Amino acid sequence: MRLKNLEINGFKSFAKKTVLEFQHPVVSIVGPNGSGKSNVVEALRFVLGEQSMKSMRGSQGADLIFKGSKNLPKSSRASVTIYFDNSDNVFKLSNETGENLNLNYDVISISREVFSDGLNKYILNGSEVRLKDINNLLSSVNIGSSGHHIISQGEADRILNASPKDRREMVEDALGLKIYQYKIKEAGRKLERTANNMKEVSLLRRENAPHLNFLRKQVDKFEKAKEMQVSLLSLYNEYLKKESIYLENEKQNLSNEKNKIVAELESIKDKIESVEEENIIESEKEKQLKDLERKVNEIRHVKGEIERKLGRIEGMIEMEERREKKAPAIVVKNPEEIKAIFDEIAEEIEVAIVEENVSEIKFILLRIKDVLQKFNQTEEKTENHSINSEILELKNDQQRILSEMQNITNEENKIFESIQVLRGQIREEKEILHTKEKERFNFRVRNQELTSHLEIISVKEYNLSKQQESFENELREGSILIGNDILNYKNFEASLEVDRGLQEELKRKIERIKIKLEDVGLGGGADVLKEYEEVSQRDSFLAKEMEDLAKSIESLRLLIADLKEKIDIEFKEGIKKINIEFSKFFSLMFGGGEGYLSVVTENKKKKNNEESFETTRDDSGESDIIFEQGIEINVTLPHKKVKELNALSGGERSLTSIALLFAMSQVNPPPFLVLDETDAALDEANSRKYGDMLEKLSHHSQLVVVTHNRETMSRAGILYGVTVGADGASKLLSVKLDEAKAIAK
Repeated sequence: MRLKNLEINGFKSFAKKTVLEFQHPVVSIVGPNGSGKSNVVEALRFVLGEQSMKSMRGSQGADLIFKGSKNLPKSSRASVTIYFDNSDNVFKLSNETGENLNLNYDVISISREVFSDGLNKYILNGSEVRLKDINNLLSSVNIGSSGHHIISQGEADRILNASPKDRREMVEDALGLKIYQYKIKEAGRKLERTANNMKEVSLLRRENAPHLNFLRKQVDKFEKAKEMQVSLLSLYNEYLKKESIYLENEKQNLSNEKNKIVAELESIKDKIESVEEENIIESEKEKQLKDLERKVNEIRHVKGEIERKLGRIEGMIEMEERREKKAPAIVVKNPEEIKAIFDEIAEEIEVAIVEENVSEIKFILLRIKDVLQKFNQTEEKTENHSINSEILELKNDQQRILSEMQNITNEENKIFESIQVLRGQIREEKEILHTKEKERFNFRVRNQELTSHLEIISVKEYNLSKQQESFENELREGSILIGNDILNYKNFEASLEVDRGLQEELKRKIERIKIKLEDVGLGGGADVLKEYEEVSQRDSFLAKEMEDLAKSIESLRLLIADLKEKIDIEFKEGIKKINIEFSKFFSLMFGGGEGYLSVVTENKKKKNNEESFETTRDDSGESDIIFEQGIEINVTLPHKKVKELNALSGGERSLTSIALLFAMSQVNPPPFLVLDETDAALDEANSRKYGDMLEKLSHHSQLVVVTHNRETMSRAGILYGVTVGADGASKLLSVKLDEAKAIAK
C-alpha cells in the first residue's frame, strides 16, 4: 500500500483543483512564507478526519473554505481527496457485527467536504460514510488519530511535553495497536448491551412466573366456573333489561323538561332584548331641552351686555343734564375742552364696539358715535342748544335699547314656557321607562331561575350518562365472563315500572358471583387456556435466550481479555524495538549518548467510572485506586550529566523528539510520514544527519517533507514549489530532480 495522489479544491488558499502526485519515496514541498505550503499539510490532516480546528489554524468549518480574492470568487465548499494504492488489499473495514466488509478495490479514495454552514461529509470510494468508519479504516493501516504520522512545525517535541499516559497512547498508536483499542471499546459496548439484555430477559421471566402459576391454577378451576356462569346469566338478564328500561325513561323525561325550559328561555331572551333596545335610544325631548337651556344662557349673556351699555348711556344723559344746568347761553368760547370730552366718549364707544359682538347693540353704539361726531363739527352753537340736542339723542337711543331689551325678555319668557312643557313630558317618559325597567328586572329574574333549573337538568344528564356508562361497562364485563349470551337480556320480559331498590339488590348478587367467578376461573376458560399456552412458550423462549446471552457475555469477556493480552504483549515488544531504533537515531543525532523509553505506573483515584488497566479499593472503601501505565523518556547526552528532559536546550529537545519519532516510525512504519519544517532548528551538520535519517525512513514509508533546508531538499525525488498567483490563490510548480539532473548534464 502506498500514497498515490492528493486532490485539493477550495481548501484554504487553494481556490482551484490542485493535484499532488507521490511517485517518489521522498516528496518535498517548498515555498516562501505565506504561499500556502503548510495548507497542504493541513489538507492531509483534514481529509484523514482531524477534528481539532486549532491544529488546522481555524475556529470553525467555514474558515477552511477559500475566502475569495479580487480576481476569484469565494468558494461554497472545500474538499480534499486522498488516493491510496490498495492492490495488496491491506485496507480493512468491519461492520457493527464485526464482519469484514468487501474492500476489494485496487485504489482506495477518501474524501472529506466541508460547507459554509459547517456541515462535513465523509466519502469512501464514492459512498458517504461516518467519521467512525474512516477512523477504523485508517487504523487498519497504522494511520491513527494521535497524528504520529503528521508532525507539524512547533509540534515535533509534542511527545516530550505529553504526560506519561498520553505518551503511551501515542506509542500504541504508532505501533498499530489502536485497532485493538477500537475492538475492545466495541466489545465493551456489546458486552454492556448484552448484560442489559440479560437483565431485561431475567426481569421478564421473574415478572411472568407469578402469572404463569396463576394461569395454571385457573385452568384447574375452569370447570368449576361453568355452574356460576349459568347463575350469573340469569341475574344479568333481569338486571340489564330493567336497567335499560329505567335509563330510557329517564332520558326521555329529562329531554322533555329541557326542551320546555329552553323554549321559555328563548322567549324571555327576546323580551329582554326588546326592552333594552328602547332604553338605548336617547329621548328626543331631552335633546330639545338641552338646546333651549343653551339658548336661555345665550340670551342672558346678551341681556347682561345690553344692561351694561344702557347703564353707560344713562350715565352720559345724567352728566349732560348736569352740564345743561351749569352752561350759559353764549357762544362757546373754549371749544377745545368740549371736543376733548366728546373724544373721550367716542373712545369708550370704540372699545365697546370692539369688545362686544351683538348686532343690535353695535348699531345703537354706532349711532351714538355719529351724533357725537356731528356735535363736534358744529363750531358756533350755543352750549345749551348743543347739550339739549345731545341729551335728546341719547334718550332716543335709550328708548331703542329698552325696546330691544323688552323684545329679548319676551323671547326669554317664551323659551322658559317651552322648557317647562318639555320637562313635564320628560317626567312622563321616565315614569314609563321605570315601569319597563321593572318589567325587564322581572324577566331577568325569571331567566336566572330557568338557567339554574337548566343547570340542574345538566347535572341530572351527567349523572344519567354515568349510569349509562356503568350499564355499558357492566355489559362488557359480563360478556367477558359469560360470552355473547349476555345479549339475551333484550328478550327478557319486565315491567315498565322499575324498583331501584330491587335493582341494587340484583347488582349486589351479580357482584358477589363475579368475584367468585374471577377467583375461580375468570369466565373465559378458552382464553385462559390459550393464554396459558402462550405464556408457557414465551417462558421457554426466554430461558433459551438467557442461555444464549450468557454464552455471548462469556465470549465477549474472553475476546476483551485476549485483546488486552495482545496489546500488552505487542506493546512490550514494541517498546523493545523502539528503544533499539531510538538508541541508534539518538546516537546518530548527538554523536553518542543514549535514549530509551521505560514503562512506569502511576496511582490515581478513579473518576466518573473511567476505564483503567488495574484497580483496587483503598482502605476507606470510598474510592478506587487506578494504576495507570505510562511511558517515561530517558536520555543521556554525550560528555554531559544531563538526564532530565526539562534540562535540555531547545535544539537538544528538537533532536531528541525527531530521533524518537523516527524510531517509532521504523518499528511499525506508517504508509506515509509528513514532516512540516521539523528541520528548521537544525544546523548544517545536523541537517546532513537529518537527511541521512530521511533516506533510511524512506525505505519503509513515503515521506512528505515541508522544508526550507537545502540539504533536506536534496534528498527529495520530487520538489513541489508553492507560490501565490496573480489571482491571489496558491499554485503548484513541480520538478522531478532526477530528470532535472539529467537535463542539466
